[in-house]
Formats: sequence, C-alpha cells, structure tokens
Amino acid sequence: MLVAKAEASISVPLLDLKAQYAGLRDEIEDAIREVCESQYFVMGPKVIELEEQIAAYSQAQFGIGVSSGTDALLVALMALDIGAGDEVITTCYSFFATGGMISRLGARPVFIDIEADTYNIDAAQVRRFLETGTEVRNGQVVNRKTGGIVRVLMPVHLYGQTANLAELQAIADEFGLRVVEDAAQAIGAESPGGHRAGSLSDIGCFSFFPSKNLGAFGDGGMCVCNDAELADRLRILRLHGAKPKYYHSYVGGNFRLDALQAAVLLVKLNYLDDWTAGRQRNAARYDELFDGADEHVRIPKVQPGHRHIFNQYVIEVDRRDELQAFLKERDIGSEVYYPVPLHMQKCFADLGYEQGDCPVAEHAATHTLALPVYPELEDRQLAYVASSVREFVGA
Repeated sequence: MLVAKAEASISVPLLDLKAQYAGLRDEIEDAIREVCESQYFVMGPKVIELEEQIAAYSQAQFGIGVSSGTDALLVALMALDIGAGDEVITTCYSFFATGGMISRLGARPVFIDIEADTYNIDAAQVRRFLETGTEVRNGQVVNRKTGGIVRVLMPVHLYGQTANLAELQAIADEFGLRVVEDAAQAIGAESPGGHRAGSLSDIGCFSFFPSKNLGAFGDGGMCVCNDAELADRLRILRLHGAKPKYYHSYVGGNFRLDALQAAVLLVKLNYLDDWTAGRQRNAARYDELFDGADEHVRIPKVQPGHRHIFNQYVIEVDRRDELQAFLKERDIGSEVYYPVPLHMQKCFADLGYEQGDCPVAEHAATHTLALPVYPELEDRQLAYVASSVREFVGA
C-alpha cells in the first residue's frame, strides 16, 4: 500500500553511508588500527590479500589493486599498448572516465549507441560499425573514415547489469579485438551462465569509489585478468613501469592502492553479497510499488539469466527534471546519470559527432533518474519514494 501524502516528513537520501558504517564501525576501526600499527601504508600484505579475494570473487585468476576505477581503465589500456593512431569502441553513455582515458592516451574513442531497455552498449550496432565502417588492411582493422586502427572493444556494465558479453566477445574474437570491461558499477554482477563481470575479457576494471556497492574510504580500484603475463605488466605499470625498483622497462604511472583502503575493503567484502541481496530486494519492492504505472514510469529491465546488483535503480519518465525538483521538495534524493552523453561532450567536439548520432542515449540523458536503492532503506521510505513519483506522473 502506498503511503499517504501526509507522510511527506520522511527523509530519503540518495545514499546513506553513515547507516552502513554504523554496523561495521568496530571491525573497520580495528582494521585501520592494524595498518597504523604496521606503518605499511602503500601496497603491502593488505593489498595482496584484497587482490586475491577480489579476483576469486570475480572468478578471475589475478587481481591488481590500483588507485581508482579511472586509473584501472587507464592502466588496462596502457597494458594493451593503446596510443596514438589506435581506436577503442565503447559506449556513448557512461561516466566520463570511460571515454576520457581513451583520449588521454592519444587514442580515439568510437562511440556506439545503447540498448533502450538496459542502457548498455548495443552489440548489434558494434557489429554494424565493424562490418560497414572498417576494413582489414595488413591484418589490422582500420576505420575507413579516420584511418585509425581499431584495437579494443570496451563495454560498460551500466547500473549493475552486465552488457551482452557473449555477443560482444564473439564480435571481438571475429575481428581480432581485445576486450576491456568497464565494470566500475558491476562487481559481482553476472551474465548468463553465472559468469561474473570481469572474468571473461582480457581485463576487467572495478571502482571502489565510496558510493559503489563495495566502496572504500576514498578512491580505489582493481584490474582483474586471467593472463599471468598481462597481470605482471599491469603490476609493473602501476609502479611507474619499474621492475625491479628504479629499473624502468616502461613509462608507467603511480597507480598504487593504499593499504588503508584495502583494509577497509577487506572488511566490507564480507558483507557485499548481503548488501547486494538488500538492493535486489529493494528493487523488487519498487517494481511492486510501480505496478500499474507502466504508461508513466518505465522501471529497470533485468535481462534473463543476469544477476543485476543494482548499483543504481533507474527509472525513465517524462518531465524528468521537474520530477527531480518535486522529489527534492519532499526530501527525497535522486541523481541524473548522465545528463550529457559522451559523444556530445564539449571536449570530444573534434571527433565530429552530432546531435542525433546516438538517439537512444540522447533520449536517456533527458528522461532517466536514479532513485535511492541502498540496502538500509526501510519499506516506508521505499513506499514514500514510489508514491511521490506516482503522484507527480499522475499514476
């Protein structure tokens, strides 16, 4: 039953990390104290332990802790020797780091539109680009329009649901491309067959930004892979390209993970599946509360066989900005992910994309809104959010 308008005094923040911390305070403070007493703050045993546990959790052989999810993408592309003259196929609808790290290396992002129901990269359009927009020259896949060499496919698992990895991997294999998964929002998400995000590609990249399902007390990230040689190269690159110390085979960077962050994450990892179950339960409750409002509110679609971890619960509505203002007046947090698709960002203007090139993403940018879905939410808060949305849209 939806709550009445009189209950508008309820507060529902978009995310409440204080509620999560309250239940873990003693464990986390003990873990931090252990690091402080060891005085081993950068890399070290805690980082190695976290790498092993995240790799196992993600069904991968190797984990390489890095300084952020952004740096995970950067060092992954560096490990594959991506640079000037290269091109990387990716989604036009994601956090900026997805496209930004490609450009930072002097390479060119090729932005592909998304599926309307999942907001993930559209595999059919990836294939269409490769079949009609490229040709093979001297064994390399070359973009007919730019002359760049297409070398990597980088899908993003948006909002906690994996992209169509089976089809995307098949396309990559057919055209000889490497695959890097941007799994910043998808740790523990699964594709059909129970394959976890990060486990099937060349490199999977995670973010431990505090707002993520598994969040640190600051920045942190992880690369996972199944190739020992590639894992070793990632380790070298995160330490300025040095192995042994002061002997540099590559030009790398300072992408090291702090031991304090690793210690916090090791505590939180023990609770991750419970938190995921809580997010899934809240998402299912929203689905119930929005029942009958299909004409006005489009709810997230979970693909068959997928484990959706609901990093976000994103609805699609008309008059999105007005709805967000309405919810704010009722002390309900929400967020727009993302108001400007990557192909329309000012910094990518020189790539030549125009309004209308990615119509599905452009529509999503003006119609989608993320609602609170964190596991500590109470049913009355969920009901208050849903009733407020329904009242606004007239459902």
